[in-house]
Amino acid sequence: MTFRYSNSVPKVNDNATAEIMKAAANPEVISFAGGLPAPELFPVKQMKEATDKVFDLYGEKVLQYAGTLGYPGLREQIVDIMKDRDVDSTVENIAVSTGSQQAIDLVARMLINPGDVVITEDPTYLAAIDVFKSYGAKMVGVPMDEDGIKTDALEAVIKEYPEAKFIYTIPNFQNPTGRTMAVERRKELVRIANEADLPVVEDDPYGAIRYAGEFLPSLKHFDTEDRVVYLSSFSKVLAPGMRLGWIVANREFMAKFMLLKQNADLHTDNLTQYIVSQFLKDNDLKEHIKTITDAYEHRANLMLKEIDEQFPKNVKHSIPEGGMFIWVEVPGVDTNKLFDECLKHNVAFVPGSAFYANDVKQGTFRMNFSNMTDEKIVEGVKRMSAAIEAVTK
Repeated sequence: MTFRYSNSVPKVNDNATAEIMKAAANPEVISFAGGLPAPELFPVKQMKEATDKVFDLYGEKVLQYAGTLGYPGLREQIVDIMKDRDVDSTVENIAVSTGSQQAIDLVARMLINPGDVVITEDPTYLAAIDVFKSYGAKMVGVPMDEDGIKTDALEAVIKEYPEAKFIYTIPNFQNPTGRTMAVERRKELVRIANEADLPVVEDDPYGAIRYAGEFLPSLKHFDTEDRVVYLSSFSKVLAPGMRLGWIVANREFMAKFMLLKQNADLHTDNLTQYIVSQFLKDNDLKEHIKTITDAYEHRANLMLKEIDEQFPKNVKHSIPEGGMFIWVEVPGVDTNKLFDECLKHNVAFVPGSAFYANDVKQGTFRMNFSNMTDEKIVEGVKRMSAAIEAVTK
């Protein structure tokens, strides 16, 4: 049987995300690859209690079809979460998605026609690149430094591609670099987008997990023209298996979003929305996030210390203020070959090539610290150091 696949299906079966998950699933491999939260920090007991209460209170209701934009009670709680992030919103501005990944997909489907230009940070989240390309987008990357996207370079790119459809950015503890966009650049990015009349898709799955530096308002906070579409998730602060994210945008955008959401899955899992809502009623989310943040700060500092002590002295790395990732640059090394060598040493990371919209910067890779014990961080960096030595001989 011959299937005539659409253009949205990749021509080859190479899948960086699948390879990451495969490496992470091998018990022999110390994996710094996947962006996995620490499972021992999942609120299992509290979630079970919330689930039992939901079935007792709303049993028949939660097993029925529901509204496309999501459970109003949970959306009201998200309004409060957004208030803590210095963003004023209403229930009508918010929809609950099946993870923020679905929101990325639906927003891309709403805005991209084949051949359209999408502007991103370079490097950026690999699964967003895959989604945008699946709808036929031409990706144009803008270089970054330690303060995030270079806004002078962004202006130059927009002049070259005035027909671009939107800017996609991760301002807080960026995936893959762990960098945070400086507040002045946030203001400047919004100003540039206003002048160019460009929508901005702000992806903020990690922003609540800050363990250094000061809180910075989101791009949405500076949005005076309703052009910023804000995405976030419960995956990193509660549990990714719940598959709950959300989107904040103006009502006109939400009306179109609802139509595509209906086409995709009618609505996000109703039972899970009620469970998370009940959890938020019965528990202190801020206290739970503090527990996660304290653990990740310790693991990040330990990994940075081990990298500085064990990797070659010419290696550079980012110093994240939050989130889950460290970006490493090893001059003169083919990191795809290094990845293969690391697997021989039973340790894994993600080569930088997966994250670039355009020209790949060689010698780069991403390391995750959130899902590893102290012992595995120390041993894993030691194994990586041996692998680096082996490929640089």
